[in-house]
Amino acid sequence: MALRFLVVEGNTRGAREAHRAAYGQMLSESYAQVIQEAGQSAVCDIAFAADEGANLPDRAGLESYDGIVLTGSHLSIYDRTPEIMRQIDLMRAIYASRTPSFGSCWGLQIAAVAADGDVQKNPLGREVGFARRLRRTEAGRGHLMLDGRPEVYDAPAIHLDMVTTLPKDATIIATNPVSEVQAAEIRQDGGTFWGVQYHPEFSLSELAVIIRLRTELMIREGFCRTPEEVHSYADDLTALDKEPSRFDLAWRHGVDAEVLEPVRRTREIRNFIEHRVKLEKSARGRA
Repeated sequence: MALRFLVVEGNTRGAREAHRAAYGQMLSESYAQVIQEAGQSAVCDIAFAADEGANLPDRAGLESYDGIVLTGSHLSIYDRTPEIMRQIDLMRAIYASRTPSFGSCWGLQIAAVAADGDVQKNPLGREVGFARRLRRTEAGRGHLMLDGRPEVYDAPAIHLDMVTTLPKDATIIATNPVSEVQAAEIRQDGGTFWGVQYHPEFSLSELAVIIRLRTELMIREGFCRTPEEVHSYADDLTALDKEPSRFDLAWRHGVDAEVLEPVRRTREIRNFIEHRVKLEKSARGRA
């Protein structure tokens, strides 16, 4: 029987439509594609938790899924708008359902706040392009979420906010000089969440699209001087995605197989499916 996933899109309608117009898919759709490739044709439903009147599953509905995944978002959780509060409430219900859950970037931040942690702007500024020198913590050295990752690695990333206070029952799995909490396990109300601040689900082409959509931001925050520089960087990422063997581009941007090879880049998602979803499906008598 195919695994059943719920993919919770963190963006509002306007941001979803802008991403689809630029990339051809919403964040949730491209995330579902990664899950289906890693989870052997898994079935994925998509929920738009930011939308007013969204038909979100209750606890019983959440329990019917084998795994739940939360995407990134353009929102900042400390704004506490209705679009954000609906997602925090949903995450609390996910914990209570005890269904295995995973999230990237915004997903980690929602999971932290739903368990009484805190998220704020990073005083060091935005981490964009790649999260560099990600390093396992002592607790992370034996953690199955990072099974197969080297001791130090890079990953696609783009975020300004970060988890500043972890919930009481949480463990930091990976860190780097920019954000202390780069990967974590959070336990709340009988449920367990695995999450990362970076984006293992992003192809380099999708990362390039996101950077293009933020051209003005990239210039305003000093990452590039002109629109041409932004688009040149994005062009290189797109070219690397299509042709990972381009040593010249890999050297220029300092990326290796942990970023270039899809199976290695999506390692955390694959580990979530193998070590959490499949095992807990069997333990719950649903194999």
